[in-house]
Amino acid sequence: MEENKAKESALLRAWRSLLDPQKIPGPVLDLACGDGRNGIFAARLGLPVICCDRSRQALRQARAAARDAGVTIRLWWKDLEVEGQPHLPANAFGAVFVFRYLHRPLMPEILRAVRPGGYVFYETFTEGQTRYGPPRNPAHLLKPGELAVIFAEWDRLEYFEGELQNPDRAMARIVARKPG
Repeated sequence: MEENKAKESALLRAWRSLLDPQKIPGPVLDLACGDGRNGIFAARLGLPVICCDRSRQALRQARAAARDAGVTIRLWWKDLEVEGQPHLPANAFGAVFVFRYLHRPLMPEILRAVRPGGYVFYETFTEGQTRYGPPRNPAHLLKPGELAVIFAEWDRLEYFEGELQNPDRAMARIVARKPG
C-alpha cells in the first residue's frame, strides 16, 4: 500500500501524451495536492507546476518529494474552503488536477481557472463509496452523473463512473478540454 501512495494517478499516466509543455497552455495546478505526487509527475515531464493545499505539512512533504525527484514546483498554501472569497484566478492554468477531493462551491472557480484549450483531470469518490468505506460524508461524494453535468460544456476526452477494484471503491473521473 505504501508503494501506491508514492505513485501518480493512473489517469495521468494514461493521458501522459496530453501532458506536454507544447499542449498545455500554462502552468498546471495540482489542487488539494496532498503529498504532490501528481504535480511532481507533471513537473518531471517539463511542465511548470503549482501544488496547492491547506496543509502546510503536506506542502512540506511535496517540496521534499520534488527535491528528491530533481524537479521544481511552486507551493501555494491556501484553504480552498473559506467562504466569501474567490480562491482561483480566472484563466490562469493550462491544466488543473483534482484527485480525491470535492468541494462543490469551488467547481465554478475551477471551470473559470482553466485557460481556453486547457484541461481538467478530475477523479474522486461517488455516493457508491459508502459500501466500501470512507469517505462517507455526502458533501465529499459525487452524485450520479454530477461530474459529467459540471463539465457538460467542455470537450470530454474520457469519462468513467462506476466501481473499481484493488482496492474496491466507487469513483468518477473525467479528462476534459476547455473549448476555445
